[in-house]
Amino acid sequence: MRVIGLDVHRSFAQVAILDQGVVKDHGRFTMEREAVLAFADRVLTKEDDIVLEATGNTAVIVRLLAPFVHRVVIANPLQVRAIAWAKVKTDKIDAATLARLHAAQFLPEVWMPPEDVELQRRVIAERTQLVSQMTRLKNRIHSILHANLMPRETGRIFSKSGRARLEALPLPVDQMRMALRHHDELGRLAAELAVIDRDLAQRALDDPNVRRLMTIGGINAIVAASVLAAIGDITRFASPEKLVSYLGLNPSVHQSGDHPAFHGHITHRGRGHARGMLVEAAWSLAPSPGPLSAFFHRISLKRGKQVAAVATARKLTVLVWHMLTKSQDYAWTRPALLQYKLRALELTAGRASRRGGNKPGPARDYSLKTVRDQERAWLAKAEHEYRHFVAAWRERPPAKTRPA
Repeated sequence: MRVIGLDVHRSFAQVAILDQGVVKDHGRFTMEREAVLAFADRVLTKEDDIVLEATGNTAVIVRLLAPFVHRVVIANPLQVRAIAWAKVKTDKIDAATLARLHAAQFLPEVWMPPEDVELQRRVIAERTQLVSQMTRLKNRIHSILHANLMPRETGRIFSKSGRARLEALPLPVDQMRMALRHHDELGRLAAELAVIDRDLAQRALDDPNVRRLMTIGGINAIVAASVLAAIGDITRFASPEKLVSYLGLNPSVHQSGDHPAFHGHITHRGRGHARGMLVEAAWSLAPSPGPLSAFFHRISLKRGKQVAAVATARKLTVLVWHMLTKSQDYAWTRPALLQYKLRALELTAGRASRRGGNKPGPARDYSLKTVRDQERAWLAKAEHEYRHFVAAWRERPPAKTRPA
């Protein structure tokens, strides 16, 4: 079996072939679709292994080369220290190093998601960029209003009638032109965001795992879809700690000699967008009754709210692992709230409205104050039981290790 290392750049890829323990330079080919297919047809066989580092165009390279070889291996560039820390570093040496590390089974690999998961990740990333652009435009309009001493209630300018409100404000001509341009761009991006949200909602309705994660009060369809896109196949993670580490929510640890371990900030490795979504879900859970809210407030009293939000996000990650692995819904689900979220998801997906029908749907229960109060009282009882359960806990300092 041959091992072929590719040092991929933006415009070309350097090739090194390891055969019978000997590495030979095989030149380079350009990073164009026809050139990649020509290289595969001319050089590769079904017994070969291809090795390359994860880059921006890795997915398309893998899909083009996979039918020609035995296996395509993606290396984690942050962990290939033989390349990252090399004193003598060239394209030929990097390609040869990849081939040798894979042959020695000493290469840190990256999971290649299937096409449906990759598509979901791209859609989520596109939505994130749109939301970021819209937030930036709103901040620019707010800064124009603030510079001209406009009152805070002019924040209603982002509604459907907002443009007329904006035009009626006493702004200088140049700043009015700028504000209206930002407002028109905001409307265009909002229309694109609605299309993406409809696509995500249609996909979410067909995914039982999205509904399962939505049984947690602070998680809606967007958060659930983002987390599931980051996870991919839950069976990749043998334990919840593996998933926590993958999302970068585990604390960094420093320990040497006979000194106790020091736990620092979270590592921030892995899927940053999913991590951010879980932190947002933690903030939304904080004001609502329930065990997760009790956990948030218990941590916030000791470490502050920021640390509590991250700790609750870690708790949510562990909970998500158990729910997906065991195919179980959240034990403290609010049924009326869940039906309300599911109905909102259906409307976003373009389903027909049922207003005016003879029989109200299950989502109507959430609009009844008595039903909401009953669910909150039930969760308040669960929160009280959690507080009673952890009341006797005492933190113990780390045990001092004696020198041998």
